[in-house]
Amino acid sequence: MIRKYLRLIVAGILFLGSIYLFIEGMVSLGVWSVLVSGFFVLFHFKNIMNLMAFYFVRKNRFDKAAGVLERVKHPERMIKGQEAYYYYLTALTESQKHNNSKAEKSFKKALNTGLRMKNDQAIAKLNLSGIYLSQRNKKLASYYLKEAKKLDKQKLLTAQAREIEAMMKRI
Repeated sequence: MIRKYLRLIVAGILFLGSIYLFIEGMVSLGVWSVLVSGFFVLFHFKNIMNLMAFYFVRKNRFDKAAGVLERVKHPERMIKGQEAYYYYLTALTESQKHNNSKAEKSFKKALNTGLRMKNDQAIAKLNLSGIYLSQRNKKLASYYLKEAKKLDKQKLLTAQAREIEAMMKRI
């Protein structure tokens, strides 16, 4: 439990030290101390490994993203939002490797843990729809496709949804 909040504790100590430095008249060291404590707070809410994996996913380098995610030993110790995005990124990399069973489990775990953005939820459900369609489970595929369409308010996934609908008609 304490490991989850260690960064915040260090940030608090650094911030208190910066107040002391301001009082003693060492303003430049106080400013640097505040900046460093700000980084600890930032990295508490944004996991470094997730950020690097997001970068590699955006560059379509899924093998490197998977390598970064493999270095995470205990994702259950992360904050719930970070944990959800860890499973989301893991599912994206597994789906690129065509490992549908692991991708399905990771997408479901990400959705159950709580993806924050509606667009990410829609992408996860659309991918689940594709996975179930490849398993010839038309009922679950159509369910997740409907859910993805509901969540896609900006209509960014309409082309992919149409492709899945066309594949459903063939089955």
